[in-house]
Amino acid sequence: MAEAPWLTIIGLGEDGPDGLTGASRAALDAAEFVMGPPRHLDLLGPVSAETIAWPVPFADGIPRLMNLRGRRVVVLASGDPFWFGAGSVLVRDLPPGEWTAMPGRSTFSLAAARLGWPLEATHCLGLHAAPLTRLRPILAPAVRVLVLLRDGAAAGELAQWLVDQGFGKTRLHLLESLGGPRERRRVTTAADFALDDVTHPVCAGLEIAGQGRVLPLAAGRADDWFDHNGQITKRPVRALTLSALAPTPGAHLWDIGAGSGSIGIEWLLAGRDLTVSAIESDPARAARLTGNAARLGVGHRLTLIEGRAPEALSGLPVPAAVFVGGGLSQALLETLWLLIPLGARLVANAVTLESEALLSLWHADRGGELYRIELAEASALGRKRGWKSAYPIVQWSVVR
Repeated sequence: MAEAPWLTIIGLGEDGPDGLTGASRAALDAAEFVMGPPRHLDLLGPVSAETIAWPVPFADGIPRLMNLRGRRVVVLASGDPFWFGAGSVLVRDLPPGEWTAMPGRSTFSLAAARLGWPLEATHCLGLHAAPLTRLRPILAPAVRVLVLLRDGAAAGELAQWLVDQGFGKTRLHLLESLGGPRERRRVTTAADFALDDVTHPVCAGLEIAGQGRVLPLAAGRADDWFDHNGQITKRPVRALTLSALAPTPGAHLWDIGAGSGSIGIEWLLAGRDLTVSAIESDPARAARLTGNAARLGVGHRLTLIEGRAPEALSGLPVPAAVFVGGGLSQALLETLWLLIPLGARLVANAVTLESEALLSLWHADRGGELYRIELAEASALGRKRGWKSAYPIVQWSVVR
């Protein structure tokens, strides 16, 4: 018979032990050690086990927990530990048989119950340890968002950030200590926020309103969403390139010669579980790239590698797609063909005659699709208008 799990993760609400199930109480009674943040230990009250306050930063507590492996240990977490909670981190390196979890009522469920919002139609974000910019891709009038915040001060920071984005009319529902005796709910707008006594734990319900700029869902966002020095894959070409890259759920992209990062960032905006390794050798462009990704709320899913391909490709996650926007050469294509797995998609854009000739040879040898993209934009020509042509782009895309 298999041994019982040594680790039990219990979701504790603001009502403390009153909200525990019989199974949770039994696990606590059998525990030799109880670990948790000081606030949770205070909510729990006296127990027979030895209590250990989880340290700050959070990562410092993992080795201490692992040192207790094989003993009876309970770890306290907020509400549902596996919904923007600590659960996934705690069990990341443990096989299923070593742990069990007993979730409580999640803050999101309690907030939705107070506000009457359908959770399936509400964005839920945990921003207690993440920047407010994670909200940027979903800011649009009439959108509803539930946000877990770091502390009371973060509520004021959120309000000011919404004002700065042009969404000062957003209605804020401040929900404090949900489910416990200190529960409190107050309503204001971002522009009128003047509360200085918001207490932790706090969840904010946002009904987005205002005239702020909305980030479109379709690929090919306007160039001015990105900080750049003029060297950027222009909007129409970017849309065609993203179509050729064909992002799919969970896919990883190598963005070679990433520049301002517009291709990689558009890739990340296509899905919340997409990731990018961006290779860029110029420090100024690399700084713009990371700044753009952070401002548009996707910086946590982009890894910058400062260097040149193919040398900089060593040790990167296996890609589902590769984009070559700079540094195109015979040596690079040969290396990529050896590195990328079967089924991976390779897309390269060329402007110079030499690069065009190279892509033409690879297309003839390896197949795929080869396009010549020519664009012209109406512009002033004296007192009338005429067509101003951009340099044509040759694009080769192929599945390995």
